[in-house]
Amino acid sequence: MEEVNQAPVTWRKSTRSNGSGDCIEVADNLAGKVGLRDSKDPASAVLTFNPESWSLFLWAVKNTTLND
Repeated sequence: MEEVNQAPVTWRKSTRSNGSGDCIEVADNLAGKVGLRDSKDPASAVLTFNPESWSLFLWAVKNTTLND
């Protein structure tokens, strides 16, 4: 797993987050990658994705129904 310097990173939660603590945070202001972390443990590991893979993931989530 690649180390990510989190000092200059801006993390955000979904506007649909309900405050239950079961959330992830996304950072899309990293150079050439998108970061993902557990909001309950911000010092833990960060998963990184290339922007194309992240966009494809978001497209799939938005375009998939629960019956598929």
